[in-house]
Amino acid sequence: MKQYPFFIVSLFCLLNSSCSKPKIDNIQLAATPENPELFASGLVSTGLYERDIAISPSGEEIIYTLGDYKQSKRCLVSIGMVKGHWQPAEVLNISGRYQDIEPFFANEGQRLFFASNRPLQKDSAAADYNIWYSDREGEGWTEPVPLNGNVNTAGDEFYPSVAKSGNLYFTATKEEGIGREDIYIARFVDGEYQRAEVLDSTINSLYYEFNAYVSPDEDLLIFSSYGRPDDLGGGDLYIARKNTDGAWLPAKNMGPSINSEKLDYCPFVDVARNTFYFTSERMTKRDTLSISNINTLQEMANTPGNGMGDIYRVTNTGI
Repeated sequence: MKQYPFFIVSLFCLLNSSCSKPKIDNIQLAATPENPELFASGLVSTGLYERDIAISPSGEEIIYTLGDYKQSKRCLVSIGMVKGHWQPAEVLNISGRYQDIEPFFANEGQRLFFASNRPLQKDSAAADYNIWYSDREGEGWTEPVPLNGNVNTAGDEFYPSVAKSGNLYFTATKEEGIGREDIYIARFVDGEYQRAEVLDSTINSLYYEFNAYVSPDEDLLIFSSYGRPDDLGGGDLYIARKNTDGAWLPAKNMGPSINSEKLDYCPFVDVARNTFYFTSERMTKRDTLSISNINTLQEMANTPGNGMGDIYRVTNTGI
């Protein structure tokens, strides 16, 4: 019998409803656990690398990034609801060829922003990440369009998050930045994105700031940072709010109830259902018993909590 790489088998099983897996309707978006828990364990959170979740305002579509163990190949995957029932996960019609990551719904779920290393021009050999958008069309999405040169540059741009105003928050490394990687805003004026501005030192530091979620009313910002003195490990989630004058207050570490000693990042708030989602590379504690056979080791290695990215959620109350 021909032996196929585990990633191919796992991806096939994830996207093919004929494989054994939890019932798709076990996804309950309204559930709001008081403590962080794996989201849709065995279905969304698996032994592969999952990150960057986005949930449509209607609650009828989930899009997230699925990658192999080393994230050498990543694509956007969708789980949609039809007549009240969740359908099997599928790679988006616009994804699968390039490295597509970090989805974000805008325009009441009719527009999807994401980051991708697809070339800005068809004949270009450049492979940096830029921010793109696609509009919903029937059961699929239109050909992606890159944002203008006030956002996309010769460097990398990551993790788009869009407020109701249209203002775009994203991650980039630029000469005018404050640290090694910073969070920027590109204001949306008269239908065009203006020149991106780096957020001030209440948000950015001399270290790494990245992957910022902004609330619809633009009064809450949650992002990741690595290297700060209060970092609990491989990168933590931080939160900032605006004061009465509309200026950002200094960001605060979200603490050990959210953060771990591993990388915690990719924040998203499902406002309609009051749930906070994030990605973590934390590992599930395993039994300390010795391994007696290969199957046991393989099972441990290929389940959620194996140190690859998994998606977690917790109630948004109090955040």
